[in-house]
Amino acid sequence: MHAIRWCSNWFAAVVRITLPGLLVAVIGPPAVADWPRFRGPNGSGVAADDAPTPVEFSDTKNLRWKVALPGEGVSCPIVVGDRVFLTTYSGYGPEGGTQLDLVRHLLCLDAKTGREIWRKAIEAVLPEDAYSGMGVPSHGYASHTPVSDGERIYAFFGKSGVKAFDLEGNELWERSVGTDSDPRRWGSSSSPLVVDGVVVVVAGPEKRAIVGLDAKSGSELWTAESETLANVWGSPVTAPGEGGKTDIVLGTPGEIWGINPATGKIRWYAGAVGEDGFNTSVVVADGVAFCVEGRSGGSIAVRTGGKGDVGQSHLVWSGRDANRFGTPLVYRGRLWFVSNRIANCLDAKTGEKIFQSRLPSEGGGAFGRGADYSSPVAADGKIYYVTGNGEVHVVKAADELESLAVNALGAEGETFAATPAISDGALFIRSSRHLWCFSEGGR
Repeated sequence: MHAIRWCSNWFAAVVRITLPGLLVAVIGPPAVADWPRFRGPNGSGVAADDAPTPVEFSDTKNLRWKVALPGEGVSCPIVVGDRVFLTTYSGYGPEGGTQLDLVRHLLCLDAKTGREIWRKAIEAVLPEDAYSGMGVPSHGYASHTPVSDGERIYAFFGKSGVKAFDLEGNELWERSVGTDSDPRRWGSSSSPLVVDGVVVVVAGPEKRAIVGLDAKSGSELWTAESETLANVWGSPVTAPGEGGKTDIVLGTPGEIWGINPATGKIRWYAGAVGEDGFNTSVVVADGVAFCVEGRSGGSIAVRTGGKGDVGQSHLVWSGRDANRFGTPLVYRGRLWFVSNRIANCLDAKTGEKIFQSRLPSEGGGAFGRGADYSSPVAADGKIYYVTGNGEVHVVKAADELESLAVNALGAEGETFAATPAISDGALFIRSSRHLWCFSEGGR
């Protein structure tokens, strides 16, 4: 074991590499229509296929199926082939109970019928962050969206670690990545990523670190530590780097990092937005990383790649746009995000604001259960956005706000915080109680 130290103006970090060079190639790449991770292909929020998607839907229209879930959660469904995977939790939280009763569940459903194929129960590592205050009650204990490389499912459960399963539900390995808490005890929510045979886990609250695990064995390949990661809730994506290499890209307080997936070392960084926390995820499109942050606000676009501080040399544009919790969307040359029920559309090349308009249905959005945590997604020339009270807005991808439909789902007390998944024309929407699948004609 040896240590490598590097610094920027914003942080100092240490990387431990325990098994250098041990990378395993991904054998089964996701299919074209798969939605294999948080916000689909590379976290873009854009469907990988051109299949037509429904505009209007309900329990009686364009419904393929609806299933009740064994517990709550805000993690998002993923789609791998003909199967849907999702995590939930039960035993402790909104319905009472104690931490001793807390159980997570990993579900595998048939994408065509909603039939449960298998279910795995994951016991909690205790103590957990309490279900109290402003943070944990807003998302609970199933906040991290699973990820798949087409052969295996990797699920991160915070203090309860990372578990890998094959597609038939056989557990392959498990690995702890820390049991600490963030300073506010809000819990964690960053979803894992798989790149070049490495499962990348942002264990900020748990370990103040990003951890690289061998996808096949679960062995720890490297750990990159930094105190600033304690206040990161976004998820990593990938981007093209120098010389055909791939970088992991992550938004952190005050900076965007480009990280080597083989070692965990930072290749490049750029001063960005955010102060003491980073709530959203960076989105990468056409070699440019975009972020629009909440709290103090701020927006930026930076070309990926390079070495060291690229904040000036790679800056495309910066602005003062303000966001809340949702990750922005780049679609058809436009940057979209929704904040406090207001839809924003920017020119992705220049950052120039094209429009800013309130969504047609008024609603709440206060911090806590029922707030708007979902991120917009796109398919078939349409943008979908789910509010905390279950209104699914369908907007045309145009240079003015053109609402196509507002679809009301759920019942009293049912909350919506997960981002939808889209695969082969089907729209998968998750609430605190149910998972719906909608498609044209319910086919």
